[in-house]
Amino acid sequence: MRLDEIWDGQAHEWTRFARDPLGDRTNLSFNLPRFLELVPAPGGRTLDLGCGEGRCGAALRRQGHVVIGTDASPAMVAAASESIEAIVSDGAALPFEAGAFDLVVAFMSLQDMDDLHGVVREAARVLERGGRFCFSVVHPINGAGTFEDGVFTIRGSYLEVRRIDALFEGRGYRINFAQLHRPLEDYARALAAAGFRIEALREPRHPDSEKWSRLPLFLHVRAVKR
Repeated sequence: MRLDEIWDGQAHEWTRFARDPLGDRTNLSFNLPRFLELVPAPGGRTLDLGCGEGRCGAALRRQGHVVIGTDASPAMVAAASESIEAIVSDGAALPFEAGAFDLVVAFMSLQDMDDLHGVVREAARVLERGGRFCFSVVHPINGAGTFEDGVFTIRGSYLEVRRIDALFEGRGYRINFAQLHRPLEDYARALAAAGFRIEALREPRHPDSEKWSRLPLFLHVRAVKR
């Protein structure tokens, strides 16, 4: 089953989890606020690429951004449409004119998309020259391994792209965090090939977790279209 099909099938469960302050609390209280620090101030139009249930787009809208979201999952778009304008679209084939936006954000969505290079090329196409592309993903080191008795262990290859199906069951939820692990170089190569220059890169340190204060949970990047 493709990644977009998996996420579409669990969109209702994900939306409950994502909007529950005690559900996806790491993203709500830590990752999203830190990501927003990297995002430029409101300008023209902002595209929320892989908008999911709409939390990032809604936060940007509250900050004054004119936001439109897009996601390959119809069920996710239905949830996002409760707070922002959103449409169903393949991230690698966006239905917008070239240069239609001055900002594209992808909050925790690129690892859930099969065609990274195609998606990044489309982000570049719909951005005006000098526009910014900001994204947050599961940090590649995080996706490569896991803690075993307090020791972070990588049993496979960090350098190889591979599918991860991480089942979370707890707090009344059951969600498959289906994603693709990619090394950091893959993201950098996709950006360079699409004509982006990396402007800022952050590995935010979790303030309340002993183990995740030693290793990064997330990767935040801001790139500018040359």
